[in-house]
Amino acid sequence: MAKKELVIKVVAMPRDINPDGDMFGGWILSQMDLAAYLHVRKHTRARVVTVAIDNIVFHHPVFIGDCLICYAITEKIGRTSITVKIDVIVERKEGHAQQQVTEGRFTFVAIGEDKKPVPLING
Repeated sequence: MAKKELVIKVVAMPRDINPDGDMFGGWILSQMDLAAYLHVRKHTRARVVTVAIDNIVFHHPVFIGDCLICYAITEKIGRTSITVKIDVIVERKEGHAQQQVTEGRFTFVAIGEDKKPVPLING
């Protein structure tokens, strides 16, 4: 079984809140995409791009001052693509309790200079 990798820890800041005071889902999603990319680039030297984001579930809100922690696990490596599951945990600012808040799958494809899929190049 593949091992989960800690990829990102970042503090949720006021500039990324929605009008109700929670973090925008888009901000969380961008952190997840970045975490997936950082994980994938360890597996290949090829240029990779996100081609699919699936099964995103927002379980709980994230608040200003929470520490967002993204874990990545490789689920599938194909000829030209890699699929990564991202689990997002927060460490709450108040009390430091940890809670899973989001999860999802990100698929990346290796591309060449012509922007067409190419075989993955082992890192």
